[in-house]
Amino acid sequence: MADVLLPMLLAFVSMSLLVWSVKHIGESLARRYQETFTSSARTNLADMFLFIEPKQLFFINILTLVSVPFFGRLLFGSWFVGILLSIALAVLPRYAYRYLHTRRRRQFVHQLPDALNMISASMQAGANVTNAIEFMAEEMEAPIKQEFQLFLREQRLGVEFNTALENVYQRIPESEFQLVVAGMQISRDVGGNLAEVLLRLSETLRKKIEMEGKITTLTSQGKMQGIVMTLLPVGIGVTLYHMEPQSMGRILTEPVGWAVIFVSSLLLFGGYITIRKIVSIDV
Repeated sequence: MADVLLPMLLAFVSMSLLVWSVKHIGESLARRYQETFTSSARTNLADMFLFIEPKQLFFINILTLVSVPFFGRLLFGSWFVGILLSIALAVLPRYAYRYLHTRRRRQFVHQLPDALNMISASMQAGANVTNAIEFMAEEMEAPIKQEFQLFLREQRLGVEFNTALENVYQRIPESEFQLVVAGMQISRDVGGNLAEVLLRLSETLRKKIEMEGKITTLTSQGKMQGIVMTLLPVGIGVTLYHMEPQSMGRILTEPVGWAVIFVSSLLLFGGYITIRKIVSIDV
């Protein structure tokens, strides 16, 4: 009897320890993921002046990641496709933030020439630089309006002019704005006609933006070709799946088909990145 009970007892204790370890490690990883997600979301959203509760985003994120595999199973008849979609959605927010943040920074740069003209005109009319910036922030649209309103609030709280300007540059690390920051700081520290400096910077930035626009127009065809060449095989695959679901369904249900999808995705992504590198020209 003891020979039977002892192995059963050991098996029960081992299984209990295994379950406890998995539960403990799982809770630790989940807590760490939540802290990392909410901290990153809070910082990223604050950079774009979007005030959304990070915990709500985390709940939506978890709900989406858990439910997508089931929808993938219902729509495509394959858990593999659902898991792939879930993984894609897990990494999508990071790239979406990068895209939105880059677009916001470029919008800021495109607003700079008009903003500098307004500051220069106000200073030539007799206003000091702080009042000129305040007038500009009231008249301009976001994102430059938001950034310089925060700049003015920091100054009212006692932050030095150069430090507050550097804080704006930390949020908008663009080379065009770096020229503006350097010009304003040098003019304030060394002396000189700041209104004239800002006016010349405005003209220089306007010409640079016009040149970038021409280059973007000339390279847009190559970028579109990269997108079409990347999406064309996907479109053909979806069409063939609807035409021959039994034959094409093996790609979604068998390991060989999964390997084909994985290798094809890598090749398509590599080709798209290569085309983007070729047509990307820095001014």
